[in-house]
Amino acid sequence: MNTALLLPLLLSFFFPLHSPATSQYTIRAQGEWRLLHESVGISAMHMQLLHNNKVIMFDRTDFGSSNLSLPNGGCRVDPSDTVLQTDCSAHSILYDVATNGYRPLTVQTDTWCSSGAVLPNGNLVQTGGYNDGERVVRLFAPCDNEKCDWIEYPQYLIERRWYATNQILPDGRIIIVGGRRQFNFEFYPRNINLGDPSTLTTFRLNFLRDTRDGHDENNLYPFLHLLPDGNLFIFANTRSILLDYNRNQILKEFPSIPGDDPRNYPSSGSSVLLPLDENLGNNIQVDILVCGGAPRGSFARAAQRDFLRSSSSCGRLRVSDRNPNWIMQEMPIPRVMGDMLLLPTGDVIIINGAELGTAGWEDARAPVTRPVIYRPSEHQSNWRFAVMAPSPRPRMYHSSAILLADGRVLVGGSNPHMYYNFSGVAYPTDLSLESFSPPYLSIEYDTIRPKILSRTETIGYGKPFMLRFVVKEYLTMSLVSLRILAPSFTTHSFAMNQRMVVLKVTGISYESSDTFLMNAVGPSKAEIAPPGHYLLFVVHSGIPSHGVWVRIQ
Repeated sequence: MNTALLLPLLLSFFFPLHSPATSQYTIRAQGEWRLLHESVGISAMHMQLLHNNKVIMFDRTDFGSSNLSLPNGGCRVDPSDTVLQTDCSAHSILYDVATNGYRPLTVQTDTWCSSGAVLPNGNLVQTGGYNDGERVVRLFAPCDNEKCDWIEYPQYLIERRWYATNQILPDGRIIIVGGRRQFNFEFYPRNINLGDPSTLTTFRLNFLRDTRDGHDENNLYPFLHLLPDGNLFIFANTRSILLDYNRNQILKEFPSIPGDDPRNYPSSGSSVLLPLDENLGNNIQVDILVCGGAPRGSFARAAQRDFLRSSSSCGRLRVSDRNPNWIMQEMPIPRVMGDMLLLPTGDVIIINGAELGTAGWEDARAPVTRPVIYRPSEHQSNWRFAVMAPSPRPRMYHSSAILLADGRVLVGGSNPHMYYNFSGVAYPTDLSLESFSPPYLSIEYDTIRPKILSRTETIGYGKPFMLRFVVKEYLTMSLVSLRILAPSFTTHSFAMNQRMVVLKVTGISYESSDTFLMNAVGPSKAEIAPPGHYLLFVVHSGIPSHGVWVRIQ
């Protein structure tokens, strides 16, 4: 499909094209890319934004040296490492968004293909990995000095967790689901059998065994979404269920997604829970979006250097319906290994990935360098896609992306090789960092862009609160919304724990000049928004403010 022919039509659905049709404006209308660093020394396989606007990134430890030394001549000594037992290089960094600087961190055990979630206190809990890291829990507590680093707890997990998925829960615990040859789930903190406190328990989930697709598996990194009823939506391969994790009871199995294309690793599509609107009260609509993937058998065919065309289909399932059914639509560009992120506007960006092949070493071709933005509407069948400007850099296997507080998307990684390989290969290892600015960040929208002046830093469930904001031009009251967004832990094409809630606004009053006072209400319950740190955005006429941090508790 010639996406260039689609651009004028698709963009007209999203952003007003009333300015002169200059080449500079065309670039703005399709977003802008900016190179932040040619190299940060590691390939950003995993990323998490923390509430002090620093980003923790890490790779793996079992491929040899990275291109960044540990500080003060430090070395990691690991007799079980498969490549380098004494390693004086870093495999994790802390990136400062404000300064564009970074510093190395020390991780002792292998984090390859691991998972993570942020606790209500803001600490990152990172779980599992490979080899000596498969049962490790690692904690990182954000700090404003240069002293915080990883703290590791070996053998904390009951089972090996490699390619597992995490989800923060309403009570502040983290559920850890699946992993390679793990058809069960467990919790952090550990779940202890009260009848025998010395016994640690996991919970069998045969659904993961049933969705395994032979050697390919296609059910690793299952998609998890916490629903407003407190139950867990789990998607693996082509099937999905509603799980009461407290009783370990499957309450419902949803229809399989049409088309029979697997969506989980290594077929590696992606999924997102669309924004939850508290203004709908008890009639809140709960939609799951699943896009991209690869045809069944793609992994085996790629091993023979036969790269099948990836899936261009998206499915949307309204799980709040009495009898949910998938509504399907085609993306403008097929994509495997794409990352799906919620933008402050409630739109979804699909970024990174490839058009041919699947996830795995050297198993994909034809990079998809153009992001696509999908705009949900009230009607499931009303789909709108816009194709954005291309990045000059392919982002293939082991790339990642996260949303930043200022509305940009931070993109890094891409290493489809067993080791760092910079020459003689189709897609060299990439150690760079880029940012993508969606069209809403164009300076032409600055006059209608809200700026938050003050807010309540702690918001209670169902409790009223106030914030002040500025809009330079005349404010259209009916086009203002207030949203909170939980940043994601992103790896392997799935942004774990991200969610957006549209909060109730009870009034907006004029204060002075261009300043307004907004009265709003916190999320109704922890099942809607688990406790923790969120980015708060005011959106006016489709243009978001920069996000400010609030804590929901």
